[in-house]
Amino acid sequence: MIVRIRLGSTLARLAPAPLVKLELPAGATIEDVYAGLASRTPELGPALASALPVVGGAHVERSQALSPGEEIALLTPVAGG
Repeated sequence: MIVRIRLGSTLARLAPAPLVKLELPAGATIEDVYAGLASRTPELGPALASALPVVGGAHVERSQALSPGEEIALLTPVAGG
């Protein structure tokens, strides 16, 4: 199955594009997205450790199973004051 990954601004600077398509096996999870991205673009590996996955506007766990064609946003937390 193919999923789309939308990278937040911090991650997008480390990747070739802000929107990435990734082919994964059926039954893949968010954790598989992280592994696939880190393998495909090693520069993303360290930054992915703190990235928060969002699907359908809601934060999801890394164990969440994905559906074909789904879009996952990976956002990095920001601190403010």
